[in-house]
Amino acid sequence: MEHGPHTTEEVNGSFYQPSAFFMMGIPGLEAFHHWISIPFCALYLIALLGNCMILFIIKKTQSLHEPMYYFLSMLAVTDLGLVFCTLPTTLGIFWFNMRRIGFDACLTQMYFIHILSFIESSVLLAMAFDCFIAISHPLRHPSILTKTTVMKIGLAIIVRAMVSLLPIPFLLKRLTYCGKTELSHSFCFHPDIMNLACADTKVNVFYGMIVLLSTVGMDFIFIVLSYILIIKTVVSLATKDECLKALNTCVSHICAVLVFFIPMIGLSMIHRFGKNVPPLANTLVAYTYLIIPPALNPIIYSIKSSHIREALLRALWKKSESGWSSTSSARKH
Repeated sequence: MEHGPHTTEEVNGSFYQPSAFFMMGIPGLEAFHHWISIPFCALYLIALLGNCMILFIIKKTQSLHEPMYYFLSMLAVTDLGLVFCTLPTTLGIFWFNMRRIGFDACLTQMYFIHILSFIESSVLLAMAFDCFIAISHPLRHPSILTKTTVMKIGLAIIVRAMVSLLPIPFLLKRLTYCGKTELSHSFCFHPDIMNLACADTKVNVFYGMIVLLSTVGMDFIFIVLSYILIIKTVVSLATKDECLKALNTCVSHICAVLVFFIPMIGLSMIHRFGKNVPPLANTLVAYTYLIIPPALNPIIYSIKSSHIREALLRALWKKSESGWSSTSSARKH
């Protein structure tokens, strides 16, 4: 195992902090990292192009300037943030075996990964609330979720994530670390860093659990409650066609919720209780949690949302028409 040079500070001869950590790719498959990087590059490319496409279409299409699509824009920006947080270190390991990351750089990456995860959770809750209002109170929907209200919700989501997670890096910096400097992933994750400390981590565990339950945990509970109320409203509708039409508006959101929360809960359970879980399983769940949702979300919304799909087809049609007209004019000249 590689070990980083020790000691940036020493207090009373007992406080040690490594100058760097060493990240890990996929355990046991190091010889195949170059080949494994191909599907990862594909996923990152899909995530980048897909989310940029969603943002471009929503910006250019006036009919999509509605609360649902504003929240979808927030989701796309958050997914792009997650991609930019994990892409450099993940592909750095797969392509160049660049495993070393500075202590402070690791804490910075960890902070932004967790912030963006919390923001994504809250945006999914806001989208569930929007779906509930649209189905339960369709006439009042525009007056309840105005553009100003959506902006305030977005700002509150960002502030909540930043403030609740702000103590985490400082709680990690106060810990004494031992000889182990090898992380379990190709990115920095709070429980992973905490497990390398040889000091008492009860404060970190307690605060981390409280923050997780009061933010992501509460978001998930309210999303479930929103869908219970949505189902209750849908069941009371007169015809089967109306029921299906109402539920169809929420299918893409349900898929996004499942894609995000299932691996997140799985990873949290592994870090808290899965001491005997194979390292490979831990790594795969972590990649599923951070890389799959940004790649799948634009695909889900492009397939299931007829408005997004139609706007995309219109944009492609205009582009092809302009290409044909420029080609024909060039031929005339």
